Amino acid sequence: MTQPPIGGAAGSPGGPAHQEPPAGATPAPGALPPPGYPPYPQPAAPKKRRGLLIASIVLGAAILLCGGGGTAAFFTLRQAEDGQGAKEPTVAVDGFLTAVYQDRDARKAATFVCSASRDDDKIAAKVDEVRKYAGQYQNPRFRWTSPKVDNQTGDRATVSTKVTMTTADEKVADQELRFTVVRKTGWWVCEVA
Repeated sequence: MTQPPIGGAAGSPGGPAHQEPPAGATPAPGALPPPGYPPYPQPAAPKKRRGLLIASIVLGAAILLCGGGGTAAFFTLRQAEDGQGAKEPTVAVDGFLTAVYQDRDARKAATFVCSASRDDDKIAAKVDEVRKYAGQYQNPRFRWTSPKVDNQTGDRATVSTKVTMTTADEKVADQELRFTVVRKTGWWVCEVA
């Protein structure tokens, strides 16, 4: 058995061989740089995933906007019934009839109409129609039977009455009316048929 020469290619006994790399050669990764050379620069830290951060911020903003918008809509619609409404369905109908047929005041009539059906232009047109109709006769007077609840289930009621117009020259006209009345902050007229 032959032994390698001391200080030869295999190294000295008791330690690994240390050889200088040729000039211009790059040492193997993980190897220590040769003495006298500056240390290798550290590899750059991997970039953080900004896409996930941006997506999280956008999602949070969307939830905030939708939640805030939904909350604002809830409070706006909840308060849409300005006023207290009537204590009973028949009181709402009676107030509406008084505003339309006796006072001929569209603004007052609108205070008895639910927000879903409250269209100021349509209410004003109906009051004008009653005013024109009444203008065709001598001293017309409107009266109606006491409104009667025909059907009531929870927050919805059907109320009926008969409106009668009487003139100074003793002409008489009757009209049966049926109202759908709903309860929110009170009772409100929502439909007239």
